[in-house]
Amino acid sequence: MRILVVDVGGSNVKILATGRRVHRKMASGPKLTPRAMVKGVRELAQGWAWDRVSIGYPGVVKRNRPVAEPVNLGRGWVRFDYAAAFGKPVRMLNDAAMQALGSYRGGSMLFLGLGTGLGSALIVHGQIQPLELGHLPYKKDGSFENYVGKRGLERLGKKRWRLAVADVIERIQDAIRPDYTVLGGGEAKLLSKLPKGVEPGDNRFAFKGGFLLWEREDPALAPPPKPRSGTKRAARRRKRAGRGG
Repeated sequence: MRILVVDVGGSNVKILATGRRVHRKMASGPKLTPRAMVKGVRELAQGWAWDRVSIGYPGVVKRNRPVAEPVNLGRGWVRFDYAAAFGKPVRMLNDAAMQALGSYRGGSMLFLGLGTGLGSALIVHGQIQPLELGHLPYKKDGSFENYVGKRGLERLGKKRWRLAVADVIERIQDAIRPDYTVLGGGEAKLLSKLPKGVEPGDNRFAFKGGFLLWEREDPALAPPPKPRSGTKRAARRRKRAGRGG
């Protein structure tokens, strides 16, 4: 199986194919649409052979599709047909979850990615759960990602930003209690010292996660569970009651 891994970020789109050692990249940004991404990736991947595609998406993904438009890219990502555009089967996962999968070495692992925002994912005994911890409120005037993401770095300066990062990581670790935490993302390299219980990540693990994505049957890719029959009956009763009113 030959896989093309596409890691979509707010600044760059990076790709790597099975059997290749050096990734290729192109610029991303607030005007990048999914159609432009596919066109650029196909041009970038010329000379490479692939028959499957893994996409790391910078936003919420459910059942192999994005459910919300990305904050730092163009529009149109939710309704776009990626398999048709690539002409190959596609699997999609949140970008932080994909890098987490490539970083995982057993037990319970919390992954945090410092970049444009704050990516997060949890893996427990091999099962991936993408998270959106960056949106949780922090202090009186913001969220975690407003303090530890790129905007927080620019606003606070490196010294105060490092203190905020250490505090946010400690709060999240206290709540989740993982066996270990992996810290990735482009801004992680700006930390002079990692907090206790935190291991350095590597952005190359995003590609590893993309390759592994086709080796597993993951609940994150499965169709949603059917509602219980009692739930269906209750829904029908509510519908009839609404009509009667």
